[in-house]
Formats: sequence, structure tokens, C-alpha cells
Amino acid sequence: MLNKNSIIENIKTLFYALIIAIIIRSLLIQPFYIPSSSMEPNLLVGDRIFVTKYSYGYSKHSFPFSPPLFQGRLISNEPKRGDVVVFKTPADNRTDYIKRLIGLPGDEIQFIDSNLYLNNAEIIRSKISNDDKIFCGSNNIKVLTFEETLINGKKYIAVYLDKNTLENSDKFIVPQDHYFFLGDNRDCSKDSRFLSSVGYVHKDNLVGKAQFIFFSSDKSVGSIFAFWKWKKSLRFNRFFKKIS
Repeated sequence: MLNKNSIIENIKTLFYALIIAIIIRSLLIQPFYIPSSSMEPNLLVGDRIFVTKYSYGYSKHSFPFSPPLFQGRLISNEPKRGDVVVFKTPADNRTDYIKRLIGLPGDEIQFIDSNLYLNNAEIIRSKISNDDKIFCGSNNIKVLTFEETLINGKKYIAVYLDKNTLENSDKFIVPQDHYFFLGDNRDCSKDSRFLSSVGYVHKDNLVGKAQFIFFSSDKSVGSIFAFWKWKKSLRFNRFFKKIS
């Protein structure tokens, strides 16, 4: 039977463990779950990733529940074009989104004849496949797969619908202290093109940089607790995969 002193010591241990966990989560690294297909094929529904909080410095959104401890960012570092970033959506400053950073402050972004332009220069892309299939929500859709190269040399995979893809858009001019994000699944992503719901993201809303996948499971096959289905549900080839 536990005595009073033992109970107090156990409570202290749990309290210290909670404080350490909060510090690690807020200042160093935080796990996230990918719930949507907006970043396919690079991030799949069911991927669990680690995001480094120190990559861009710290704001109130670095901490649980975004407490108003201070204004602006501390130890701020500029993100790079092509980074995969977790941020708080400007619509509510609460929901976590993950997208690829395309535009820096002052940049101009536009889609013309289905091609992406940055500062009036067409983003170089090379077609990889004509008949890949990926998910958009619960639908399995046919896409064209490209390797795109940004002006800083960053390469990544992006996919577009083979039919009815976005052909032309307005010109987006990124305001000061803001960023412009796109999903890699270009026709199945709510991102900075949707000004009323996401739009331009203020630098204070950046949470961290996505670094690698540490675990991945296909929930459509079955729960991870159904160990007899692990061979089909666990994506072992994605474990500890670097996010590029």
C-alpha cells in the first residue's frame, strides 16, 4: 500500500515528466499526423512525421494552445522556398496545415496555361509519368506526375489532374512578412490560392519544418491494433523516410 509520501513523489514525477515533454514539444521537435491527401504523393494519409520547432524560431504558436506569451518571433530564421512547413491556418489561428512553401514576401505567383510561374518566370518541370493514381479524399484519381525545380534549385514531386486541372489563376503578390503555400497534390489542396480560408500566411503562424516520416500506416486496411493485418497496413518502406 502506498503511503502519503510515495503518492506525492509519484505526482511530482508525473509533473516533471509533463514539463519535460512540453519543453521538448515546444522548443525541439513535435510529432504530427497527416490526415488528408493534399500533399500526395510525398505525404500520405496515415503518415506520422516529426517537425522541428527550432528551424524558423519561435512564436506563440510554438506552444500548446498558442498562449499570448510574447509578440512576434524569437530567434527567427527565414524559411526557404520548397520547405515543407506546418503552420496555423490564418482562418482560425488554431488548425495545423502542412504545405510546401512556394512564395516569399514580395514574390509574384500565377498559374498560366496550367504552368506555375514565380516572379514572371516559369517553374521548370519535367514529366515523370502520365498515368499515376493518387487519392483526393476518398477518390482514387488519375494524375500527371512532374518533378518541379524552384529558382533556388529545390526539387520535389508535384501532381496535376490529367483533365480539368487548374489552367489559369489571378496573380498572387505575397505581402511583407507573409508566405505563399501550395499542396503537392495541386488539384486537391486547400492552400494559399484560397484567400478566404488560407491565403497568405504570416510568419508568426509558422510552427516548424517537416523533416522525416517516423511511422506510416494505411488505415483503410485496418487499425494498427489489428496486428494480424500489419503486413498490409504498415508501410515499412516509409519508416524514417526524409521529407524532401
